[in-house]
Order: sequence, then C-alpha cells, then structure tokens
Amino acid sequence: MRTTNNVSSSSGVGFMGLLQILFIALKLLGVVGWSWFWVMSPAIFSLTIMVCALILLGALVIRSSEKKGGP
Repeated sequence: MRTTNNVSSSSGVGFMGLLQILFIALKLLGVVGWSWFWVMSPAIFSLTIMVCALILLGALVIRSSEKKGGP
C-alpha cells in the first residue's frame, strides 16, 4: 500500500498584518492624521502579546524545573 502524507501549511498575512498595511497606506495617503505610534499599533500589540506569552512560558518552564528538583 502507498501512504500519502499531506501536510498543509498556511503562511500568509494575518488580520493584524492586513490592518497594519491598511493603517500605513491611510497615513501615507494623508487620509488619517494619526501619529505613527497609532499607525504602528497593530505591530506593537502583536509584539506585546508575543513577549507576554514568552515570559509566561519561561515562568512555567522554570516552575516545572523547580518542582522536579532540577539544577
């Protein structure tokens, strides 16, 4: 018998990426008068979520290591 391994990968621009592109386009076209901080806010938000998740994961790994009596 022949086995087929179908692996599907989705690597595209997500919602926050599209929102970021939209905000930049609106700013460059002069449609909105927002500061660059607000234009870049989708990227800042995504980065903040990722950093918080990494800190939480690191804390869980350290806590798990301490419970097992690691070094």
